Amino acid sequence: MAKPAFLITIDTEGDNLWQKHDCITTENARYLPRFQALCEKYGFKPVYLTNYEMVVDPFYIEFARDVIARNTAEVGMHLHAWNSPPLSTLTDDDWLHKPYLIEYPDKVMKEKVSFMTQLLEDTFQKKMVSHRAGRWAFDERYAALLLEEGYLVDCSVTPRVDWRGAKGVPAGKGGTNYRDFPTHAYFMDINDIGREGNSPLLQVPMSIQYKHSALMNKIKQGYDKLRGKSRSPSVHWLRPMGGNITSMQRVVEQVLSSGSDYVEYMLHSSEYMPGGSPTFKTDKDIEQLYCELEELFAWLQPRVRGMTLAEYYQEKVTTSFNV
Repeated sequence: MAKPAFLITIDTEGDNLWQKHDCITTENARYLPRFQALCEKYGFKPVYLTNYEMVVDPFYIEFARDVIARNTAEVGMHLHAWNSPPLSTLTDDDWLHKPYLIEYPDKVMKEKVSFMTQLLEDTFQKKMVSHRAGRWAFDERYAALLLEEGYLVDCSVTPRVDWRGAKGVPAGKGGTNYRDFPTHAYFMDINDIGREGNSPLLQVPMSIQYKHSALMNKIKQGYDKLRGKSRSPSVHWLRPMGGNITSMQRVVEQVLSSGSDYVEYMLHSSEYMPGGSPTFKTDKDIEQLYCELEELFAWLQPRVRGMTLAEYYQEKVTTSFNV
């Protein structure tokens, strides 16, 4: 039996977008070759889900063209609606509020998805087939637009996580509630993205596990309810946070023990640069990150196969067809 796939997804975007500023820099592009070299050392193939400011950065363009030519990584699309052309004002300060794409009118959504897709394909002379929504916000309209543009894979779903408390438009409904979405890869029902269906769009949800047992989660939610609060149960992601290698390994073990044929890692491109995020602020933080990545990747290597999202899609299609 083939080993499960290891999918490395990188939200490839500007520096420290957690800050509330209206000037985006892309210095983090210069730190990506080090991460790419680490992945190649272990036979892993990252997917750089790329947004507007990065696809116009000359250093990143050269870097991405090289990994595409060597078939050592994939480039896909990532879209931050507030600064991705064509610009369309939605709030009194879009750079502050960072509205979700799904909060824009249908026409604007379509124009932004089409623009980014064409820009990426023109820049890299490669059909874009993989995608992740900015700020994890996804819906049926968005899925339909991806299909129109020929995308095959989306990885926006974060099972067990409810983003409704994270606002875009201040008076809006917040992000997408993924609490009850599938945890395994599935071809989506285009009319209900939380269900399996017959569309050609494959959803590859993030690898996320509950931090506590079902009983403890129930107790905690009951306590929150008494206090008049509502929040999702605590979860662990397959995502470096500094000093969390044990919890990442536990996520891998839990995901694979459930029978999944993949595990999915994510991080933002800016988190590989000192000061590029709130988590990894110093050179020392970055060195610790790489020490933990070396340990994680060495531990993973005998358990998994490195694949891009496009390669994983092709394997799923082949398997489904043969069955």
